[in-house]
Amino acid sequence: MKEHGQEQKTAAARRGSRAQREAAAERDVLAKIAEMPEADRVLAERIHAIVKTAAADLTCKLWYGMPAYARDGKVLCHFQSAQKFKTRYATLGFSDQAALDDGALWPTAYALRELTEADEQRISALIKKAAG
Repeated sequence: MKEHGQEQKTAAARRGSRAQREAAAERDVLAKIAEMPEADRVLAERIHAIVKTAAADLTCKLWYGMPAYARDGKVLCHFQSAQKFKTRYATLGFSDQAALDDGALWPTAYALRELTEADEQRISALIKKAAG
């Protein structure tokens, strides 16, 4: 919660054009990724690249200290490092803003331990679908 409060203060203090604010937010996300332990950092860097390729219109932001990707300020998906909550795997999560609905039951989070090329293609497809 402290991280979220600091993120809000930092975002509110930024001045400049929308492009400047978005560039600063992406720098913040990349800095947070760079701070992660190697295993999480490698995954987060790949997720970041996949999101930027699959849905270039999404903007980066920190969300509770995690890299997140949003449209119109609303988080669509986020990466949660394993280290942050001392779990055995990182997570790629989707919010209710993601267009992933599939009947009455669908997953909103995926455990990540490593990424193969097939995994990256599947994530790319999920991101494209989520972004609508």
